[in-house]
Amino acid sequence: MKVIAFYLPQFHVIEENNRWWGKGFTEWTNLRKAKAYRKEQYQPREPYNDNYYDLSNIETMKWQAKLAKEYGVYGFCFYHYWFNGKLLLEKPAENLLKHEEIDINYCMSWANEPWSRTWDGKDHEVLMGQTYGDKEAWKEHFIYLLPFFKDKRYIKIKNKPMFLIYKSKSIKDCKQMMELWEELAQDNGFDGVHFVETLREKETEKRSLPFSAKVEFEPARTLNGEPLIVKNYNRVRRRVIKGVNILLRKEIPLNKKYLFNDMSNKSLKNLSSDNTYGGVFVGWDNTPRRGNASLYVTESTKEEFKDYLSQKMEITKKIYKTEYVFINAWNEWCEGTYLEPDKKNKFKYLEAIREVQEDSK
Repeated sequence: MKVIAFYLPQFHVIEENNRWWGKGFTEWTNLRKAKAYRKEQYQPREPYNDNYYDLSNIETMKWQAKLAKEYGVYGFCFYHYWFNGKLLLEKPAENLLKHEEIDINYCMSWANEPWSRTWDGKDHEVLMGQTYGDKEAWKEHFIYLLPFFKDKRYIKIKNKPMFLIYKSKSIKDCKQMMELWEELAQDNGFDGVHFVETLREKETEKRSLPFSAKVEFEPARTLNGEPLIVKNYNRVRRRVIKGVNILLRKEIPLNKKYLFNDMSNKSLKNLSSDNTYGGVFVGWDNTPRRGNASLYVTESTKEEFKDYLSQKMEITKKIYKTEYVFINAWNEWCEGTYLEPDKKNKFKYLEAIREVQEDSK
């Protein structure tokens, strides 16, 4: 089995974030100012050896690639931000492309949702809207991606570069766009594009689109799959607690905490169809982004994560009949799901990956 970790490129300064959030803003900014709302909560998270790195530094990416390969991570899946011709956070991927000595396999996931001040991709207080344009715009997008697709490190399935789409339902003319890309890929020596649908909601894409596979995006897939009655109860609960906080000037967390084992067990029981890439998550705590409105999953032990990953690998191999498992994530520090070492857990999640793969040989 091959492990691919989602990779967030927001650890370097860009002009837009300076304008929206203040000069010098990176993902570390929110992380450093986070605080715990529960006794057992690990906030703020602190990287091992105070490694608050800058992804515009090539040496950082070399270190990440070396570390990933050492512990059995096959590749990174870079989040790709394209807004009808406008790019954001593109520098790390472009640096990777330029520097062949960075020894890591990779693919891309088009995170095609608007950027908003609430960090949830919803259409209120939009900082950067998401539109999709026409055939010329789709062609421009493909031409930008083509050098990556041609890179020998870029992950390909049967001579088709792997490309994930985060929210295909948001793209009105998605089929036409995908078909155009298939043609353009064939014109450039490929056998097409290995499009992958991201499973992050209970309702999947209903249209007949030329996806080659699906991928489970956890824990969103499991959380969004909760019954409607549970979702409605949680909404009422949040409103009540919010009122109490205002009245009593408290900071009680608006959402209940989830136990890692409960979430991982639901993730394992909720089987996808065949030709799906399995998905797991390391943890979840987006307090640095959402404050007391965060979603919080208790931290897993090394053995709990190891057992979760091991079972999902078996499911992926025997039921889904595929060879990739995607982990959320390599470096989502502000969402509390990362493989990179921190001061508390050190290298334990990376060790778990290596041990699971050694046990499966």
